Amino acid sequence: MDIRKNIEDKEGKANLLLIRDTFTDKSVIGKLYCNSEFIAHTLELAWRDNEKSVSCIPEGEYACRVRLARESGSRDYVHLLVQDVPSRSYILFHRGNYPSDSRGCILTGTHRAQVSDKIFESKVAHAYLMDYILGNQLSKKINLIIKNR
Repeated sequence: MDIRKNIEDKEGKANLLLIRDTFTDKSVIGKLYCNSEFIAHTLELAWRDNEKSVSCIPEGEYACRVRLARESGSRDYVHLLVQDVPSRSYILFHRGNYPSDSRGCILTGTHRAQVSDKIFESKVAHAYLMDYILGNQLSKKINLIIKNR
């Protein structure tokens, strides 16, 4: 059975809301919700005018889609691809704990450090995000809203 077809046949919608609340010279940390349920803490690179590979993406609304491991040259697990980011491509939700693990992508973790630019247990948080979306059949339409607090 084709996994992509099975995923696309699902009719649910995922409304992701990322609220960025902590800003340092190295990172932006926030909270990710799906259909109003807290999913994970997030870590992104600091804002550097949306420059490719060194900046987080702008606030705004984006479509996302599930991206299978076989579609990626660098990720061997299912993840999300953020689409139609101005002047950018291949912005992903993927595993990682430090700003150095991101080249402009969004990392997920179960909790965050109080003082440093770090999130924890990224593999667990990422698996939870993907299980939540796929397990609740929410992958037909995935909408992401990013807001700065």
